[in-house]
Amino acid sequence: MSERADTSELGDTHRQPTAPVDRDRLTRLLGGPDLAWLIDRIRRRMARDEPLTGPVSLSAPTAGQRAAAERLLGRTPGAGRALSVRLDAVDAVLRRSLISPDGLAAAVTALTGPVARLADVREREEHAWRDAYTPLDELTRTGRPELADWTERIVSDGLVRRLARTPQAAKRLLEDTAKALRRLPAKPAVSLPAFAAAAFGDAHALDNGTPLATLVLSGARSLTGFPDGSGSEWRREAWASAGLLKDALSSTVLTLGLRGSPALDWSADEGEPAVLTLRQLTRYPPRTAPPVVRVCENPAVLATAADTLGAACPPLVCLQGQPSAAALTLLRHLHAHGTTLRYHGDFDWGGLRIASALLRRVPWHPWRYTAADYRTAVAATPLASPLTGTPTTAAWDPDLPATLTGLGVRIEEETVLDDLLADLGP
Repeated sequence: MSERADTSELGDTHRQPTAPVDRDRLTRLLGGPDLAWLIDRIRRRMARDEPLTGPVSLSAPTAGQRAAAERLLGRTPGAGRALSVRLDAVDAVLRRSLISPDGLAAAVTALTGPVARLADVREREEHAWRDAYTPLDELTRTGRPELADWTERIVSDGLVRRLARTPQAAKRLLEDTAKALRRLPAKPAVSLPAFAAAAFGDAHALDNGTPLATLVLSGARSLTGFPDGSGSEWRREAWASAGLLKDALSSTVLTLGLRGSPALDWSADEGEPAVLTLRQLTRYPPRTAPPVVRVCENPAVLATAADTLGAACPPLVCLQGQPSAAALTLLRHLHAHGTTLRYHGDFDWGGLRIASALLRRVPWHPWRYTAADYRTAVAATPLASPLTGTPTTAAWDPDLPATLTGLGVRIEEETVLDDLLADLGP
């Protein structure tokens, strides 16, 4: 029994055969498991359009593999440690025996099926990737031309390929990304899960760590100009800049004497602290921006200012530790509208880290928060606690870390309350 091999997918190097292949004899000669390595090597050469000539070698062959090569060639292929078979010799055997009159390429194709040329495979794959990026082209052409640089960047840096792996997955991912970015920034602000549910039918579609969330957040930041960063608070702020709120009610900031909304005006008139949520700040930010706003780290400072100064206290904002998304949203808003921010925190390594985290996100000037201020506070506090922890830097005053190390004590904000209140007082 014999049949003609179909090699229509081969390139010019291995043309379609014109003579029949004797499949039964071919299977007995080349189809056994001991010559599978040889067939594999030949297919690789055919895929790369390489000539089927010269030797191929197998290191550490088994006795069965040696015996199969000997039967194929009708002689011992060599006694060295490696097994070497010349493809020219195999081709000659196939032609002389009429098992495959058109030679080795036709035989391997008949035995194992057509061989796809790597060049064709790569061309098809590149075409598929080009097609995968069409949602981005449509996005920048019809909805968001300002994202052209961003789309070029995420394509060129390989982000889409790393996230999606295949062109088919990439196209689906980019279709969803474009769908989200056409709706951003969201006005009025909405919760991130509600936005995801409305856009994709899945409230968790934009959860942290998903490829879709990564791309949509990247595009949203490009739309709003939100700076680079990392960490959960940074992501919360970045989403908020595009009107998408994560934990919009749990992220808060504490203020005193700040005006610009009915609720803030009432609190300022009464001399009472106000708690602003991220939701409030993204929907109804203060309409006015005072020339100067002082910022402290600890609630005790703001509470004492409310008790002591009441309605006479100038605008004061409290971080309550690490700057929250709400605090950063408020301070960025004030800074963008011309307010000068003056910051004070604890004189210890943790306090310097909080101050540095804030400075990376919004500009501020020190408020009694320099090396000279620290030395003055230490001199006035003979029973100060010893300084502990790992040193860090202070970009606003490079001498401050060395001064902390030299004097070796920590000064909390509560220790210098009188000085801070004096600055706030009339």
